Amino acid sequence: MTKSKSNRLSPLWSLTLARLREFYRKPEAVFWVYFFPILMVVALGVAFRNKPIEQITVDVEDSPQSANWIRALELDSRVLVSSFDSTTCRKRLRTGQSDLYITPGEELGSVSYVFDPTRPGSIVAKDLANRLIQSAAGRTDPVAVNIQEFAEPGSRYIDFLIPGLLGMGLMGGGLWGVGFAVVDMRIRKLLKRFLATPMKKSHFLVGIMTSRLFFMVPEIILLIVFSWLFFDVRVYGNWFAIVFLVLLGAVEFSGIGLLVASRARTLESVSGLMNLVMLPMWTLSGIFFSYDRFPEAVQPVIKLLPLTPLIDALRKVMLEGVTLAMLVPELLIMSCWAAACFVVALKIFRWTD
Repeated sequence: MTKSKSNRLSPLWSLTLARLREFYRKPEAVFWVYFFPILMVVALGVAFRNKPIEQITVDVEDSPQSANWIRALELDSRVLVSSFDSTTCRKRLRTGQSDLYITPGEELGSVSYVFDPTRPGSIVAKDLANRLIQSAAGRTDPVAVNIQEFAEPGSRYIDFLIPGLLGMGLMGGGLWGVGFAVVDMRIRKLLKRFLATPMKKSHFLVGIMTSRLFFMVPEIILLIVFSWLFFDVRVYGNWFAIVFLVLLGAVEFSGIGLLVASRARTLESVSGLMNLVMLPMWTLSGIFFSYDRFPEAVQPVIKLLPLTPLIDALRKVMLEGVTLAMLVPELLIMSCWAAACFVVALKIFRWTD
């Protein structure tokens, strides 16, 4: 019985080993799987890093009150103050050379702030300039205010981004790594050769999925470690939970990749199908920003997409320390996608055209 079991599993093991060797002999594949996600982290992490407010440029229109306003604004080192006539002030604001310009108001002693409400920097400049000028004029507030800046790991954009990139990597790896490989084998007539062997369809499909898992787990670990070393991204949850989610996500998207490639005959057709599948998740599932921005009417549909529960679960574990027992809805959706796609792929898969 042991020998029979060994013979039954040998096609699965042989195919998995062959896929591993084929992958690591392609430097370009290694780059896209392991190093491209790191480049994404570096680029987006630097672009959205936590940093102090940049210097604000404020122009003051020449008037009898301008000297007092300039003195008040110069109390804050972040404000760069200049004085010009009305025409120059308006031109500088229009061309983006200043964030705000200040002019006397209609009432005696009043102040008017001219700014562009569509520019975040302009709004910040208006609020800061108003606070400085009002304080210099002796403003008294009825309630004492203590302002504290909050910048704790877990609250930054890079902390929000990393789980999204992990999910994106699992989605891309499953669809492209599995679906593209299967169609490539079909084009090269390798599947026709497998048809002449005792290998079953289940052996082949499981072998393709298993080999993909060997690629994905190191990719995810590398991305998390790199984010921790260079951006201080911390994991507040259990590492076992993260590994479990990664494995389940890999199986889920490998199953979707198999389903997409089960009948595709050309690289063009499978590429189109994969892009069709991934585009809604790229846009809606919350990789780069929260899907809460979309209308409430479509959010139930968004939460049922394969990628959404994976990213939600990763964020809850990494940022909130949630356990797997608290992620039953997400795990159930992912498991249903994985099982349904694999069963359907196994049903409709063809070795040849």
